[in-house]
Amino acid sequence: MDVFSRTFLPAAAETGLALQTATRHMPVFRRCVGSGDATILVTRCRRPEHPAGGEYLMLLTHRRLVVTRQTRVLHRLRLHLNTELRELSNVTWSPDPRAHRLELAATAIDGVRERFLIHTHHPRGVWQLDALLHHAFRTRLRTPAERLVATIGDAPAGNRPAVFRPAPAR
Repeated sequence: MDVFSRTFLPAAAETGLALQTATRHMPVFRRCVGSGDATILVTRCRRPEHPAGGEYLMLLTHRRLVVTRQTRVLHRLRLHLNTELRELSNVTWSPDPRAHRLELAATAIDGVRERFLIHTHHPRGVWQLDALLHHAFRTRLRTPAERLVATIGDAPAGNRPAVFRPAPAR
């Protein structure tokens, strides 16, 4: 059994997601996520701009964010968002423990701003989500300067090759 399979169902159960719902969405998630990627979070969410837009399910791994949508009438599964975490920009979230929810917003690589509301059963769940998102987006992602592989032009002074100078003969 691969890492994704071992971590998906326990993460879904941790948020109170029904086993039937999790297994229904699992084939779509499996096509998007690699077998070696561990699941951090699986939860229901909704979009504040489209309150009657159907049911959404969010999967967060160490590398990807995948959101599926189930239509209301025919219950068809559609892929809404599938992106690597490093391709997301301006990721913000705001916990609201009094309303038992957290709003997550991020800009995808195509420039579309995505917003999701995640509801919990208890205020403690809001702070657990906050900690998970902090771990996924703040501590695991590197800054753009650290991701720089190479530049065209002069090499920095510290990386110039050493000049070989033979020792003087005696």
